[in-house]
Amino acid sequence: MNEWRIKQDIYHRLNTDHTDDLNEVDIVITETVKEDALRHFVEYVDEWIYPAKSYVVAYCYAHWISIEYNENFWELLNDPMLLAGNDPYYKTIDQDTDKVYEYLFDNVDWPIPMTGMVPDIKEYYDAEIGSK
Repeated sequence: MNEWRIKQDIYHRLNTDHTDDLNEVDIVITETVKEDALRHFVEYVDEWIYPAKSYVVAYCYAHWISIEYNENFWELLNDPMLLAGNDPYYKTIDQDTDKVYEYLFDNVDWPIPMTGMVPDIKEYYDAEIGSK
């Protein structure tokens, strides 16, 4: 088991209450997934827009894990447990028939800028997986 996955597993075993529990929030389902996903990188989105947010979180997690743990970015996006099984809207890259991940890759700078919702996502990432 990879070091980052061990950290993620331990975090979820020890922390069962989450501020982003989808059962506790009002979810907005979007038809403009690519555009809404990209918005999360440039502005503060004060809504729970799915499945766009799932793509953004997975993209960010794969990006940071690939850098910090020397993992393959695209293989991470194909891991069904990348988000620890906690996001029912998450799709792997093989399931992404709309090519949202490729769209984000073509439109988001690398490394990912700390703008929009990214700082909030990074805070969750650091608590859950942390840096190496």
